[in-house]
Formats: sequence, structure tokens, C-alpha cells
Amino acid sequence: MDEHHKFLQRCHELALQAGRSGNTPVGAVIVREGVIVGEGIEATRPDNDITRHAEVEAIRDALNRLGTDKLTGCAMYTTHEPCILCSYAIRHYQISWVGFEHAVPAVGGVSSPWPILTAADIQIWTPPPMIVTFESPHDA
Repeated sequence: MDEHHKFLQRCHELALQAGRSGNTPVGAVIVREGVIVGEGIEATRPDNDITRHAEVEAIRDALNRLGTDKLTGCAMYTTHEPCILCSYAIRHYQISWVGFEHAVPAVGGVSSPWPILTAADIQIWTPPPMIVTFESPHDA
């Protein structure tokens, strides 16, 4: 099984878990050197906390597990394009690579009018992460 597929499959499992709990079905993982070091599911609804997006939850989990304050050299896989909020967190924690399936043109960090994830002109940030989009098996 190709590594990308393996990590996206885990994202899909997490997204199903999020959907079963009444949240938007989004799942994300953080990977370092081929190993998942953080996982997150969309969890905004139980506590009415908008910051509990799957990508932010995966970042929190990875930071905690790794005992660090930066995720340089890590990759994020997620079922949906990171939104503006998540893109800010990705840039802040210096994630090096982001792969996602579903674009979210209204508020996405790549495809919206506010491409925070790919902006190269914000001087306080390191260079943008490499971005890879995958075709969703549901889109085929």
C-alpha cells in the first residue's frame, strides 16, 4: 500500500468517527519520518469550540506527543483543504508538507481569496509548506 494512501485511509477513519459524533466528517494526521505522531477529528460541536478543527487537533496531539513547539519536517494529511484558521496554525508550527483531498474554495488556505497556506510574502513565517492535492475516492 502506498504511504500516501495509508495516511489518507487513517484520515477517512477519523472523519467517520467525527461524523458519528455529530461533527463535520473531517480527519487529519501529522506524520514524521513515516510514523503518525498526531491525529485529530473535527470536534467543534460538543463544546461549541470553533478551534477544534481536525487539523488543529492533530497539531495539538503531535506537539504533545513529541514534546516540542515546532513541527518542522512533519507532514499533514487531511480529508479537506485546511481552512484559514488551520492554515495559520500550520504555518505557525512550521509543518513542511500538506496533502488534502477536498478543496474548500470559500475559506480554504489554498483555493480561497485568502491563501494563507501558500502566501510567501508574510515575513514572520518560514516558507510555505509543499502542497499536494489528492483525488478523493468519492469524487472518482
